[in-house]
Amino acid sequence: MIQILAVTSENKRVLERDLDNFETHKYKWWWIDFNKPTEEEIDKLKSVLNFHPLAIEDCIQGQQRSKMDYYDDFSLVITHTVGELKYNQHEIGFFLGEHFIVTFHLTDLAEVNLVWNNLIKQEKMDNWDEFRVFYEIFDKVVDNFFPIIYHLEEEINVVEENPHQLGMDILLDQLFDLRHELLKLRHTINPIRDLLYRILNSHHLVGIHGRREYFMDIYDHLLKLSEMVDSNRDVTNDIRDNFISINSYQQNQVIQILTVITSIFAPLTFIAGIYGMNFTYMPELKWHYGYFIVIGLMIVLTIMMILWFRKKGWF
Repeated sequence: MIQILAVTSENKRVLERDLDNFETHKYKWWWIDFNKPTEEEIDKLKSVLNFHPLAIEDCIQGQQRSKMDYYDDFSLVITHTVGELKYNQHEIGFFLGEHFIVTFHLTDLAEVNLVWNNLIKQEKMDNWDEFRVFYEIFDKVVDNFFPIIYHLEEEINVVEENPHQLGMDILLDQLFDLRHELLKLRHTINPIRDLLYRILNSHHLVGIHGRREYFMDIYDHLLKLSEMVDSNRDVTNDIRDNFISINSYQQNQVIQILTVITSIFAPLTFIAGIYGMNFTYMPELKWHYGYFIVIGLMIVLTIMMILWFRKKGWF
């Protein structure tokens, strides 16, 4: 679907329908949104708007790193937003030129729709231009990351507190899943941060200079997001190390108890083994109280070993 919004020299809003007959020279500035375009609509990027084939290819292919490229009469900016389903990435391209902006996305994006719906409700377009549209969309793309990271922080807290008393193996699986999601977010946020730094220091996007403080605010948000992702990954590292330490401690406790028990029963087994031998000439076999003496010896030996182990702090 192609949506066209144009603003006249009197700052009046006009919604156009036909891109083929759209007369760009009649307007002060204009915005064309390619929302889930068909193959026929994609062809209009070249046939009608005359964008460079490489720029069009970058938008169509996807899997691009957030970047900015310069062409003769426009600049191409590609960035990403994140969906709710496993935080999958959605690419959005901006064709920015003198008095126009073209947005291109293969999926329906709430960030673009919000700006579009807000724009068509405006009675006056005095404070709007192509770079204001670019800022509004970019700002919403960045703000969309905050609730996602807050949600991950809550899940990390749940894993750390373990209110449902889950097993260590389940907790570690959940923790590694969270670390994987944080890694995906870092691979998305950091390139956008670097991209915005380039935009702020670009000499081609002159319209940015008049709104530098607004884009600096977005850049500050990206720095905060990047720090939040890194700090949460550090927290997961600490939790993982704690889990591993606790697991090792519990295993050592079990091994220690088993070792103590084995040590206690070793001499008892030795004594029982001796008197379990079926030799004819064993003097102790004729003792009247031999059985009770041996049992008493075993009990005394057991008590002495337990007291010695406790004195050593092993028991």
